[in-house]
Amino acid sequence: MALYRFRVTFEDYDDVMREIDVKSNQTFEDLHRAIHQSTGYNPEYSSSFYISNDQWTKGEEITYLPNQRRTDRGVSLMEKVKLSSFIDDPHQKFYYTFNFDRPFDFHVELMKIILDDAPGVTYPAVIKAVGEAPKQFGNSFNPTALPAANEDFDLFDEMGFNPEDAEDLSEVTDDEDVVDSDEIAHGGDEEEEDEFGSEFSDNEGFEDDGKSHDDY
Repeated sequence: MALYRFRVTFEDYDDVMREIDVKSNQTFEDLHRAIHQSTGYNPEYSSSFYISNDQWTKGEEITYLPNQRRTDRGVSLMEKVKLSSFIDDPHQKFYYTFNFDRPFDFHVELMKIILDDAPGVTYPAVIKAVGEAPKQFGNSFNPTALPAANEDFDLFDEMGFNPEDAEDLSEVTDDEDVVDSDEIAHGGDEEEEDEFGSEFSDNEGFEDDGKSHDDY
């Protein structure tokens, strides 16, 4: 029985590679399971192989645990399709997406066709493994780190502000308030002197009016 030797690589992790031998009469599901025997992932997630060209463009789809939309489209099932049905090129390529909810994408390329299987070997067989596969759900952030959807997220509380700090900060949140603060700090005396200069000749006279700078 002829064997297909596939090289399997992660699209986003160049340092991880597997080589897997599969019998020509075995199915895409056999290859699917062999890949995750080599990665340590749980294979029981909706996934698909796509017939691909040299540019890894997705073509016809062959799926596992299809959703309703794929079922309605009549997408072929991995367990029913033999690998030999889609090997038209000595370097045939398949684009493979594992677990659509939290996907890993792979490039699967036929490296060689071996005419005879080795006696006593159970196929599919992982014959070479380079690099450690990333954790199965390591490509998604942990939703428990976020507040519940019906809870308010308090930015000030998360940053260590107390309520008094938040109130002070909220008073200078627009440009108009910032300008008024600067005028009070730097230009208030000059403006009042210009406006009432004819009535008050010095600071003592201004204080007699009973008003303080804080009123402005």
